[in-house]
Amino acid sequence: MGFGQVVIGPPGSGKTVYCNGMSQFLQSVGRKVSIINLDPSNENIPYEAAVNIQDLIDFQKVVDETDLGPNGGLIFCMEYLEKNLDWLKEKLLPLKDHYIIFDCPGQVELYTHYKIISNILDNIIKWSFRLTVIQVFDSFYCKNPSNFISILLVSLSGMVRIELPHINVLSKMDLIEQNGPLDFNLDFYTDVLDLKYLDSFLDKDPRLKKFSKLNKAIAGVIEDFSLVSFIPLNIMDKKSVANLIASIDKSNGYIYGSLDTNTAILEIQERETQWNFEKYQETQEKYYKSYEDDDVIFENDPDEDYDEFNKYLNR
Repeated sequence: MGFGQVVIGPPGSGKTVYCNGMSQFLQSVGRKVSIINLDPSNENIPYEAAVNIQDLIDFQKVVDETDLGPNGGLIFCMEYLEKNLDWLKEKLLPLKDHYIIFDCPGQVELYTHYKIISNILDNIIKWSFRLTVIQVFDSFYCKNPSNFISILLVSLSGMVRIELPHINVLSKMDLIEQNGPLDFNLDFYTDVLDLKYLDSFLDKDPRLKKFSKLNKAIAGVIEDFSLVSFIPLNIMDKKSVANLIASIDKSNGYIYGSLDTNTAILEIQERETQWNFEKYQETQEKYYKSYEDDDVIFENDPDEDYDEFNKYLNR
């Protein structure tokens, strides 16, 4: 049985950077990792793709010959992949002993309006892969109440339509200070607390006045479902990545692989308590102060304290 992540999210959210950084980190802790590029329009891939949809279909050729435009061309390419799943199956099955990361297109309609991605993932599950969907959103959207409600709605729609374990991620936390101060503490956004507190900010903005009732109604729907939450991430920070991996491994079942069934529940509960202790407060304090950027992804630092993650890896 194979395990992996399906990385989705709007354009510019940092999906490809996430895939590259996540694969580097997992390889550094001893996992065999393969990245599958399912984005036919991804021109600048910083990683070596084990499987690349661009070997199956040429996005630019589709756009030029069909006059569908970029969005229509992308949908055409994904529909073509859906009709040629034997090609994908033949490429994936030899990688079952690898941890798989799927880098997916950034067109939101593929997850909120179409069943193409969902159908493809349903088939991959039948090939004995256990997957978690990672929805990546730029933390910049927390700055504006209406933008935040928008990503909440996109998150909820994706979670409802793609019937797999989901983890929503606020990326680029190292840049959040550059976007200006947040109206609330970070846990308001990560835990999606009472959205009624956004009402006063929505009413204050004259540009949003005519959409005020709509925004409030959407917020009500999101609260009624009570499904959406986020994990903050700086892909350049080992501890931040390790915290996310702990949640992913639990959601797709990877964590159960080396646990005795009689102690699994107790051990997992103990780890969760250790990992979640004041995690968002620590993140907020870290990235709301001046800090030095790390120029190299996951450069070994012998002085860094990763006792908790080492315990997790060496369980």
